[in-house]
Amino acid sequence: MTHSPADQQYREKQAGALHIGDFLFLPGDGPAEEITHIELEHDDFGVPALILATMLDGGKVRIAIGSSVPVGEAANVPDDVDTLAEEDPAPTAEPGPGDAPDGVTSDGGDAPGEAVPAVVVPPLPTVAPTVSASIMPSTAPSPEQLALIPEPTAPPEGVVAAAAEAHPGRNGVAVLSERLVKGINTKSGSCLRDLSDLAHDLFIALRDPDRALAVADILNVLPYDGNRDRWMSVERSLALSSFICRELGQTDRAEAYDQLLQAPDTVETDPFKARMAAKVRQRGLNEPNLYDKEIFRSIDNGNRDAEREWRLLRLETLLFLRSHGGSNTLSLGELDQRIANELEAVRA
Repeated sequence: MTHSPADQQYREKQAGALHIGDFLFLPGDGPAEEITHIELEHDDFGVPALILATMLDGGKVRIAIGSSVPVGEAANVPDDVDTLAEEDPAPTAEPGPGDAPDGVTSDGGDAPGEAVPAVVVPPLPTVAPTVSASIMPSTAPSPEQLALIPEPTAPPEGVVAAAAEAHPGRNGVAVLSERLVKGINTKSGSCLRDLSDLAHDLFIALRDPDRALAVADILNVLPYDGNRDRWMSVERSLALSSFICRELGQTDRAEAYDQLLQAPDTVETDPFKARMAAKVRQRGLNEPNLYDKEIFRSIDNGNRDAEREWRLLRLETLLFLRSHGGSNTLSLGELDQRIANELEAVRA
């Protein structure tokens, strides 16, 4: 089934990366439904095989763990409502930056591709999710890690205002800063995304690493609290900050950001679930989505704007991999070279 962008916007997401709060398009022409609970079913060999997602209306959807499914925009999730925790969460492929951004279709700006259908089970009574100990908030950053991050010289809103004053007339920075100076709420997913976007714009477009770091550090000191939507913005910020510090020769500070980024990897306390999550995470690192198809299609169509957006997503994925120390398929040297190439391409 194809969803027309004129009716509703969607992006594809791996079933293993689904989490509570996502809006999933079910077969048919209806709107996206919010996921309120996720369970993971294993096969007889103990391998994750099936995801059972409970929707807001009580209906359940069964999805093969290797499938791609159409999900709605993150903007559909209220910013002031914390995502409920899963009772038995599905392992997630780690590169959060690999997901397409809001408002960008899965084919690089042209007609969207076919969405993979899911099997729908008749609605069952809604069951209130419970909080699992495996995804309870992790410990705060250690004093040693925080000691490597400079203390802010101004309130968060002041840091944002200073960045905007340093680059007058820059529309992207002006729009983001105008929203943020009114008040920064670290419990708001959209607020954290704006901060992360501002840090990226300052470094990538305006080549201002110092102010990019100052803005990013507003996010970098936030601990992982089990909410993947909010953490994705912190994750992007930490990966960017690590790269900037390495470029500036601040290796110890870069390693502190790497440790903070990888903190959620050690949250799971159940040995079996931890092993399965590690396998899924390593597979995501070894087989990252680098958007080759979308970038080549944009180039063929002469769509420079779409090409740049997809290259920015590729850059975010590469920065994430670099902060994780590379993978079995991408060495640090290769990652450094590819990051340099993407930076040159998006800055051109």
